[in-house]
Amino acid sequence: MAEPLQFAYRTLKGIGIFDAAPVYEPLHGFQKPEGNSRCCIYSPCGKYFAWASNDGVTVVDASVGHVITTLPTPNVYEIGFSPRGSYIITWERPSKDEVGDAVKNLKVWRTVEEVADETEKQVVGRFVQKSQTGWNLQYTFDERYCARVVTNEVQFYESGDLGTVWNKLRAEGVADFAISPGNNHCVALFIPERKGQPAAVKIFNVPQFATAVSQKTFFKGDKVQLKWNLLGTTLIVLAQTEVDKTGKSYYGETTLYVLSANGGFDSRITLDKEGPIHDVSWSPNSKEFGVVYGYMPAKTTIFNQRAVATHTFPLGPRNTILFSPTGRFVLVAGFGNLAGQMDIYDLEKDYKKICTIEGGNPSVCEWSPDSKYILTATTSPRLRVDNGVRLWHVGGGVMYNEDMLELYHVTWRPRPSENFSSGDVLHPIPTPHSSALAYLGTVKTPSKPAGAYRPPGARGTSTPLHFKREDEGGAAHIVSNGTSLVGSNGFGKSRRQVPGAETAESLPPGASPSSGPSPGAVDGDENLSKAALKNKKKREAKKAKDAEAKAAGLAAAPDGPSAGLENRSPERKDRRDHQRSRSKGTQDIRTPSQQRRNTNPGRQNGAPPHGKTNNLTINPAPTNIPALVQETPEVSVISPLGSSPNAKKLRALQKKIRAIEDLEMRHAGGERLEETQLQKIRTRDAVQAELNALGGES
Repeated sequence: MAEPLQFAYRTLKGIGIFDAAPVYEPLHGFQKPEGNSRCCIYSPCGKYFAWASNDGVTVVDASVGHVITTLPTPNVYEIGFSPRGSYIITWERPSKDEVGDAVKNLKVWRTVEEVADETEKQVVGRFVQKSQTGWNLQYTFDERYCARVVTNEVQFYESGDLGTVWNKLRAEGVADFAISPGNNHCVALFIPERKGQPAAVKIFNVPQFATAVSQKTFFKGDKVQLKWNLLGTTLIVLAQTEVDKTGKSYYGETTLYVLSANGGFDSRITLDKEGPIHDVSWSPNSKEFGVVYGYMPAKTTIFNQRAVATHTFPLGPRNTILFSPTGRFVLVAGFGNLAGQMDIYDLEKDYKKICTIEGGNPSVCEWSPDSKYILTATTSPRLRVDNGVRLWHVGGGVMYNEDMLELYHVTWRPRPSENFSSGDVLHPIPTPHSSALAYLGTVKTPSKPAGAYRPPGARGTSTPLHFKREDEGGAAHIVSNGTSLVGSNGFGKSRRQVPGAETAESLPPGASPSSGPSPGAVDGDENLSKAALKNKKKREAKKAKDAEAKAAGLAAAPDGPSAGLENRSPERKDRRDHQRSRSKGTQDIRTPSQQRRNTNPGRQNGAPPHGKTNNLTINPAPTNIPALVQETPEVSVISPLGSSPNAKKLRALQKKIRAIEDLEMRHAGGERLEETQLQKIRTRDAVQAELNALGGES
């Protein structure tokens, strides 16, 4: 019988190892430790399982549960293993000794080592590591070298000799690095923006550090995620800024780049839906990767290793993508503040959708090593209620359920996928555990979907497109400033939205819809609420009333001298107002005293103006034309420069007169004037005489 699947968990009361399908029972031979524990982890090879308690670190054989070794180091908060499990690394909180020097809190031990009785296990190396982020050493696939980042350089060590630096990769400002998991010894560095220089990601071969074999520079990169494929041939760089300067997101801007390890290809990945990049994940075949991106509902696309899109899944509220260990299936899910739905697709059968799983509120989701099961768990401290572990079959059925009190961590035991049979995992469907049947009995299946709340006036009608999600046929996401980000469903030109109305289908020029309302019917009335329909009728009634008033006004005869101007058409009214606004500067160039003395005697008793008044030539309407067809007076603006060659000089003299009058008023008020101002007052007679000679009036 093949060795069963296994997962380990850590709760408030202790740690457990559980054999999953097909036995569903705790691991025989493993004695559960009681008391407080801080962390637990499997080795990447799956041979060992370790946890840290207040007394020290314990390592057991994951197959049988027997203790292999213990490490006499209390207060450990993090544990890590080398790729093949030969070394175990522990991290303690930073502290200082009696002298005030920093204690070397990062320690490396051999996992299996022959030690004499009553002799403590010796460490292989010690380092000072203040930050808990990126605390662990990174090893090459064969455990020949390991590396850690320090100020302005990455230091490489031979795994068996950590007391001596084997080589250094100097890079000023380096903030992060990632060693390739493949057979090639490559390392990728990230250098953030500094002093106006762009951020950079560089790839070097170990130990040829003189020249980078591949690099990419870019702005908008405060921090990155470096994701190698399993073969170590291609690197994905997910760059992110702390602040989005456009104001569209609270969480900064994200961009995606891809680089080949040999320098043959590098590119920015252009995404056709605006918004953040939620997740990116490599397929185990190292030939394709998936990206979830865009404002909700998000878009999920599969790219090949040359960053060319090969398939796009339907839009939906999703933010996670996980490939199964065999590479046959892909899980696209929405966790966190989303509903917890998980879509399973079969990549070998033309991306066929297998099922959708309602996962609840999981904070952990992992594929089993044989790609047959999916583990979901709700853990603390994110959620302190409904904690527990649940196993799902890839076909969608629940196989196992266990509720736990304050579950902190759960994970599958790593196993090579080639250790499992290559049969069809979809058929036959295994028999679920009794706990799964009990869980299904407690789940309430609603007989009728509740749906969103609808006010009484909108009940019984179809939902307008304005209120639908984009994946349900609604409009594309609109940012707070009112600008449409992308087209309909992420592609093409965005359609015009009218609240309460269905969107018209796009038709060729000159084409008519195949079906529609009869002539005289109002399109969209059946989708309007009662209040909207009432308002629409009011607007139509007001339009009809205005049309009747306009018709009555055209039919009536002008009564009085100003009727010609009042009955003017809207176009001619607009032209008259425009002409008056243009000539405003030339109408008011006279002083107030001149305007009062220059009153036109022809405007006595309400008679209409005629003749030439201040550069406006008004032609009175003839009286022998019937009232219905009487033409309104023509008003033409004559440019001051065109009416007289001395017009410019005339305006200058009038301006001088106004300035002199102002000085005279200030002098009469007792203000002391300069000699030049007094001389200007004495020139009033000469200026007035010149103005009179040009036709002006005092």
